[in-house]
Amino acid sequence: MKKLLTMVVLGAAATAAQAQEVKGNVEAARDKVAMCIGCHGIPGYRASFPEVYEVPMIGGQSAKYIANALQEYKKGGRKHPTMRGIAATLSDQDIADVAAYYAQQKRDTRDNPQK
Repeated sequence: MKKLLTMVVLGAAATAAQAQEVKGNVEAARDKVAMCIGCHGIPGYRASFPEVYEVPMIGGQSAKYIANALQEYKKGGRKHPTMRGIAATLSDQDIADVAAYYAQQKRDTRDNPQK
């Protein structure tokens, strides 16, 4: 019985630790976003690999959305090869930092004034 109780307590502790969300740090992201700005910082930019692709402006997007998108690229759920390659190099903390950085920016509506 004691062994079962110990396993239940350890399992609960592990679940609680996993449930803790990684907090993004805007200042820590400043150096990490250098690779993002080249595409996501240019209004109306279109990438030509692997096909002509309109690159979204992500400033002002929710941190949760950005983090989820990067996690999906990292896992292979989203297929753009450049983004998959970049996301594969990011830790969970890097992803949270980048997401926090872009979420705190003002949304750029120059390309699409209706938004």
